[in-house]
Amino acid sequence: MNPFPEHSPKKLNDECSNYAPVNQDSEVSDMELAQALAEVEHNLAAVKERYSQVQYYQKRKVELQHRLEEVRPEVRRQKTHKLREELQQIQTELETIELNLESSLFGWNSIKEPFWQALRFGGLGIVIGWLLKSCAG
Repeated sequence: MNPFPEHSPKKLNDECSNYAPVNQDSEVSDMELAQALAEVEHNLAAVKERYSQVQYYQKRKVELQHRLEEVRPEVRRQKTHKLREELQQIQTELETIELNLESSLFGWNSIKEPFWQALRFGGLGIVIGWLLKSCAG
């Protein structure tokens, strides 16, 4: 008995076999497979980059929040122009970071499908409601 089933004699196109003949007429050509693999690698690299950005923004947000907690009491005590500028700069950067973090969670691509589904079925519900109201009234 052969311990390696891949070397056992089988017909390539029998019903029980998972093997398929490799030729130029196969469903997925090598070029298409290479393109799909390159696209997946590109998307993975983009996701990794975005993930590292999100991590950086989260760390920076925590740092700025701590600095904001330190600066606010000083501004109340000293009321210097330099501290007020720093406070304003921190608040502006925090708003920018929060916007960047929110944009990482909600993009058009992530809400496109639910949006069109809601629009389609919401519109369908309105039309059915009008029809029922006109039939009843």
